[in-house]
Amino acid sequence: MTHETHWTLAERAAKMNPSVIREILKVTEKPGIISFAGGLPSSKTFPVAEFEEACAKVLKDDPAGALQYAASEGYGPLRELVAAQLKAQSAAAGVTWNVDPSQILITTGSQQGLDLVAKILIDAGSKVLVESPTYLGAVMAFTPMEPNVVSVASDADGIDMADLAAKSADARFLYVLPNFQNPTGRSMTEARRAALSAEAARSGLPIMEDNPYGDLWFDQAPPAPLTARNPEGGIYLGSFSKVLAPGLRMGFIVAPKAVYPKLLQAKQAADLHSPSFNQRLIFEVMQNGFLDRHVPTIRSLYKSQRDAMLQALAQHFPNAATQPEQSLTWNTPAGGMFLWARLPEGMNAVNLLPHAVDKGVAFVPGAPFYAGEADARSMRLSFVTPSVEEIHRGVAALAEAIQAQRG
Repeated sequence: MTHETHWTLAERAAKMNPSVIREILKVTEKPGIISFAGGLPSSKTFPVAEFEEACAKVLKDDPAGALQYAASEGYGPLRELVAAQLKAQSAAAGVTWNVDPSQILITTGSQQGLDLVAKILIDAGSKVLVESPTYLGAVMAFTPMEPNVVSVASDADGIDMADLAAKSADARFLYVLPNFQNPTGRSMTEARRAALSAEAARSGLPIMEDNPYGDLWFDQAPPAPLTARNPEGGIYLGSFSKVLAPGLRMGFIVAPKAVYPKLLQAKQAADLHSPSFNQRLIFEVMQNGFLDRHVPTIRSLYKSQRDAMLQALAQHFPNAATQPEQSLTWNTPAGGMFLWARLPEGMNAVNLLPHAVDKGVAFVPGAPFYAGEADARSMRLSFVTPSVEEIHRGVAALAEAIQAQRG
């Protein structure tokens, strides 16, 4: 006689939900769909030849070390290289940041960094502050720890300081993406960064700074990181996904001594260490200033893609400036992978999506990116993976879908 097995899920499991974006991406897999939905780096930017050469070198020089278990902190030479690059970038922006390799923890993608921070800093009911809107993946990483996620008003310049002051009491940390933010593409100005850093230092509010897109600037490098201005008051997350290859799943955390040991313990419990082979592979590819030569080619490609989308939008929505409530409107990101748009008055991006797909184009509705009250008219458009010709056809299809819905 057999008995049915009854699985009892933890209460936190009920709070986990599938990624809205991942579900939308399934729709874009239909033949003929032009996708502005994905947050995927362009595969044209992957340095395949350099990786092939690095693979051979890693396996020739130290195959046992590359394929064996390793230290949870990460590959020492890679941590040293990351520290040196962060120092140099901050110095170029006019701020001294004495990053020590011992502060760096190599993670299995920067998404793991979000998970580790959540595990060590959030209790059930803890207040966590986020921008409005914010990166959906961060909220998903925080959610299993059952926080009270509070949205702080934000504008084109970044966090609204008055609203932050009103909401920051007893918050565990503020989560921000200062550079070319996902989903809006906006960047925090130098003035707003200075004000935020000063207020955080005054109030003792920890800042969790996520910077996966900071190297993808088009005309001018962004201001110095928030963490560089107050290293003991910030946790900094970085990624190799946008400048090398996302499939390697490699990122890093820079953490102060007050929290680093617990992050390391959480890392050990999660996966012991990030893949040794991948870490050494990235280290080899980054030798001899490779990123200084490679990243500008990514910037050039993405800038041309952005310009194509801006041109197409201006062509198909000529009344955006004069009649913003009757037209699609959009911003002009200075870097990154995303553009933030807003539908005409009375429209809903979630309702529009299936009609847009019928016309042959997909996007991500903006509502899922809000921790508080959502803007139903907002939408995220990614410009880095379609070709210029596809961008023009996709925007034309989007215009048709909007016109048909309004009509």
